[in-house]
Amino acid sequence: MQDIALKILKKITSRGFKAYVVGGFVRDSLLDIDSKDIDITTNATPKEIKEIFEESCLPCEDYGAVKVEKHGLQFEITTFRREIQYDDHRKPVEIKYIDDLYEDLLRRDFTINTICMDENGEIIDYLNGREDLENKLIRTVGKAKERFEEDSLRILRAVRFATILDFSLDQEIIDAILEVRSSVKNLSYYRKKMELEKIFTSPNYKNGIKLLLELGLDKELELQNLDKVLETDKIGLMGIWTIVNVQDKYPFNKNEMDMIRDINHVIGDNPFDEMVLYQYGLYVNSVAGEIQGYDIKDITEAYASLPIKSRKDIVMDAESIMEVLGISPGEYLKNIFEDIEREILYRRLENDKKAISEYVIQKYKKEVDYEKNI
Repeated sequence: MQDIALKILKKITSRGFKAYVVGGFVRDSLLDIDSKDIDITTNATPKEIKEIFEESCLPCEDYGAVKVEKHGLQFEITTFRREIQYDDHRKPVEIKYIDDLYEDLLRRDFTINTICMDENGEIIDYLNGREDLENKLIRTVGKAKERFEEDSLRILRAVRFATILDFSLDQEIIDAILEVRSSVKNLSYYRKKMELEKIFTSPNYKNGIKLLLELGLDKELELQNLDKVLETDKIGLMGIWTIVNVQDKYPFNKNEMDMIRDINHVIGDNPFDEMVLYQYGLYVNSVAGEIQGYDIKDITEAYASLPIKSRKDIVMDAESIMEVLGISPGEYLKNIFEDIEREILYRRLENDKKAISEYVIQKYKKEVDYEKNI
């Protein structure tokens, strides 16, 4: 991946421009972390980049960004720029293209994201980001309060980087967040959800949650019961979203909403009940059980011992039931199958063709014959 990026740099520099890989990819490479996040910065304008890479597109031309795809990988190429003013604590109102890498780096968020790599793979580190990597420290470029007032998303990004990399926040960052944390309310719920999910899915997520709590960001982000997540273990992303109870505010898709609803249903029920285990499956019951303080191993064993895991496991299908009862297809078959499922799950009926046949004949034959004669 780095080889492809360096080839792109060389293609740009061969036209007389400057170009460097910057940010996440260089940072992660120095930390021996795999990364597909490759950003390139250059003094070539978007129009000039388009002339070099005919297959490129301009999704954000106003901000000097061009997308180039090579070997199935996407590279974002951004022109050196100065951001004149920010709007709504989020986006620059005006930008000015410049010809100086150092000045371009001064507009960025954290020093660890300003380390560059040139076309020969050499590291360029004007702002001592490498030293902060070695010290495992998140530090802003310039004054922290100013960086956060420009773009309040940087507050959540600071927590996210500290969580994922297991770094500490610089004291100036902590002081600035405590002073301007209310500005995260201005962020869209979509952006907040994206950052929070990166924190919640990190192996180091509990440290991230502790940071959110210590900085008072849980209240600003409207996350209820966030401290209760610390009492659980391995509940996963949907378990955390269930606990913090923000589905009426944050944007969740149908699958996510269904999952949260199911987990809440099991929390209100018994995750060891055979029918509950059967209906909601191992994952939902495990998450709900963990939230309730049950041993996941016990829930896993209970699920494994179920006589059936789905309707497909029942040895007789609808056609066989109709044949035994001498009936035609109808809505009542659904009720019969639900009854059979229940009886098998609670081990009152063996999952055996002979046993099931005798059961349905004994329970439903008279009723079926009566309906036929009406």
